[in-house]
Amino acid sequence: MYDPAPLKVSITPSDIATADVAELVDNLTTAEAIALTAGVGFWHTHEVPRLGIPAIKVSDGPNGIRGNHFFMGTPAKCLPSATALGATFDPELIESIATKLLAPEARLRAASVVLGPTCNIQRNPLGGRSFESFSEDPYLSGMLAAAYVKGLQSGGIGAAIKHFVCNDKENDRFGYDSILSERALREIYLLPFMLAQKYAKPWAIMTSYNRVNGTHVCENKYILQNILRDEWKFEGLTMSDWFGTYSIEQSINNGLDLEMPGINRWRTLDLMNRSIHSRKLMVRTVKERARKTIELVQKCAQNAPEILDGDGEEHTVENEADTLLMRRVAGEAIVLLKNENNILPLRPTELKRVAIVGGNAKAIVLSGGGSAALKPSFFTTPYDGIVSALPKGIEVTYSEGAPAYMIKPSLDYEMITESGERGWICSWYKHIDDDSMIALDQPFEQRLIDETRIFVSTSTPKGITKRWTMKLNGQLKPKPYDRKFEFGMAVAGRAKLYVDGHLVIDNWTRQRRGEEFFTSGSQEEKGVFELKAGTKHNIFVEFCNVRSPADGDEDEAVMDSNPGVRLGGAELVDEDEEMAKAVRLAEEADLVIAIVGLNADWETEGYDRTTLALPRRTDELVQKVANANPKTIVVTQSGSSIVMPWADSVAAIVHSWYLGNSTGDAIADILLGKKNPSGRLSLTFPKRMEDIPSYGHFHSENGKVLYAEDLYMGYKHYHHRKIAPLFAFGYGLSYTTFDYSNLELSKPAVKDNDLSLTVLTTITNSGSLIGSEVVQLYITMPTTSDLSHPPLMLKAFAKVYDLEPGKSKKVELRLDKYAVSYWEERISRWVVERGVYGVRVGPRSDRLPLEGTFKITEGFEWNGL
Repeated sequence: MYDPAPLKVSITPSDIATADVAELVDNLTTAEAIALTAGVGFWHTHEVPRLGIPAIKVSDGPNGIRGNHFFMGTPAKCLPSATALGATFDPELIESIATKLLAPEARLRAASVVLGPTCNIQRNPLGGRSFESFSEDPYLSGMLAAAYVKGLQSGGIGAAIKHFVCNDKENDRFGYDSILSERALREIYLLPFMLAQKYAKPWAIMTSYNRVNGTHVCENKYILQNILRDEWKFEGLTMSDWFGTYSIEQSINNGLDLEMPGINRWRTLDLMNRSIHSRKLMVRTVKERARKTIELVQKCAQNAPEILDGDGEEHTVENEADTLLMRRVAGEAIVLLKNENNILPLRPTELKRVAIVGGNAKAIVLSGGGSAALKPSFFTTPYDGIVSALPKGIEVTYSEGAPAYMIKPSLDYEMITESGERGWICSWYKHIDDDSMIALDQPFEQRLIDETRIFVSTSTPKGITKRWTMKLNGQLKPKPYDRKFEFGMAVAGRAKLYVDGHLVIDNWTRQRRGEEFFTSGSQEEKGVFELKAGTKHNIFVEFCNVRSPADGDEDEAVMDSNPGVRLGGAELVDEDEEMAKAVRLAEEADLVIAIVGLNADWETEGYDRTTLALPRRTDELVQKVANANPKTIVVTQSGSSIVMPWADSVAAIVHSWYLGNSTGDAIADILLGKKNPSGRLSLTFPKRMEDIPSYGHFHSENGKVLYAEDLYMGYKHYHHRKIAPLFAFGYGLSYTTFDYSNLELSKPAVKDNDLSLTVLTTITNSGSLIGSEVVQLYITMPTTSDLSHPPLMLKAFAKVYDLEPGKSKKVELRLDKYAVSYWEERISRWVVERGVYGVRVGPRSDRLPLEGTFKITEGFEWNGL
């Protein structure tokens, strides 16, 4: 294959912002073009120094900017989960935090592009990454995703919106095939991405791992070319999810621009040249893909050149304004679900003793697990937030009551060095050579680390051998009493745990495969050791990055991109005694606050949940505490829906999602009335798992996932089937009340294949406190055609802030063609029918007191955006 000799061009990295992209592409050698179609390492694109094309760095979002490292990462701001952001129903707020918080955080991490937002659909709350997406509703998801992208990119940082499309579960995520109708694909799953493209134009889009109707999305010409580029006129870059590329020619020819990461990749110089020589690929096509990488680099250089010109170091900066904004955002997301006899807000003058119980009260629960996880720059537990907010003189008692963890909690704050510093000493050892299992005697590198969940990933010392050993030495903080302590250790590799020289856990000799470390790790192995009062027990872990044999899998593979070891532990307690203690404290208290829920073990990338119930004996704990004290307030933490069999027994329920760094302070603000709750549920909470729309066809069966609920997703299913949920989509209470009146509809105007319609309504604060309300508008389609439609569809919303008691505000809601269109499969176009459309307005999907209609006398069809 002819490849012209490299031309000398006078372009430097600082010139890329104004360079002629067409000229750069013409001057690329085939090797350079190939290089630009795949990443370098885990987080960078390729550079072409000869042409002055720098590399750019991307970083995981969507609820914070982690930076390069899973291991000892740069402390960062963790925002509330996407479902929590969805509960704000406030695009302006989302745009603001993307501009004011996320974009500056990306700059501090030297990242030009953020891998977010996630705007998939919560097809089923069991989905492991449900917490990462905004909502079960496509319109709400799309408008918030557009706000996120717009805010981030106005701050000079690119958004790589993900996961395109139908990445709605985790089990079998690389192989399952989403089988769904064209209408459901268009009206439910593609619509959020479509709205984001219409209103914000993301610089990049990340493909999902899965197949859609038979073909992996990264190889799917219909989705990547026909829909994304031809219909929507997307001009940005398409990139794979990490290790989500499965071919060379199919992905290149069908529209995937960039393979990520640059480790264990398909698009190597050798393999790509083979495809070119065998005429499966054209150099022209490779250069088309490379062009998109260059265009993205140019956008980054034009909008945040200091990142490309900087030293690439990551930094943490905290200031009071950011902290206050994070606290405000977290507070806006919290949803008040029940408030019997107005027990909330708390009245401290009536309290002498408050009991706080629950497995999440003192736990560090700030986010779901996987790519969204990061190291917080600060964190406030619910217990600490509440205690610090209560006036002095109120006695606070505490009992865990029932453990909530799946695997043993990390010991990040329990380990100290011999000199008393927080953490332990990590020593790396080279092996004799890359293929040897024998470590050298002298450490290659040593450092203090403050983590016991050590996901090394690719953060190994430069120059280390392919096979290496890591030894960890520290001491466990002493307690003033004897205790039996159960350790737990999971590894991606192999490891042994010694306490005071005694072997406590052997996860080295033979293993059981598990789901830790993105499903590459072992199951957690456990061991018990008796710890003595006042004694600093020595903790030693020896780890090697080669996994051990396991039953059914004798492969001793080298963990080159995902090695890790996780050491956790907890005191062994009699669970019956601990629950009895919680009940006793509840009986003795004026009021009980039970803080319960899930955490990053239960909701995480890599696998799906198996139940909507709270962990272990948590539901039993809440019921028993409520029986002991009728003034029980339950604060729940989860990124998606849970069932609450005790809901009728407790006085109040506050759902807090995952709130990030400001968790405890934001919860305290709501409980104490410093902030009036205004969050609304971004997804339906069912009474039981069997009521979920996708129940019975959520799992992958021989690699296929049938979307049998079709258009009837989320609240649309509950209305269609007349199933009463536990709490409906859009539900949320306030410490005040609101009345709706005076619904006014303008005459719909149809022009240039679009529609405009204005809806006015009046909101009155009929209560006694200042408060904020979310006004929701739902459309009912006409019944003039042979097609069925969901009975209600959210098509507009607005948040009214800080309305004073007795005051009214007129709210304007605008509708366009998106509010009245459906996808007609027979002609592959959007259709707006003539007919009478219903409008219903109210505070939530199951309470819509205002009703009206409008008539479209001239229908039309359209395509594109």
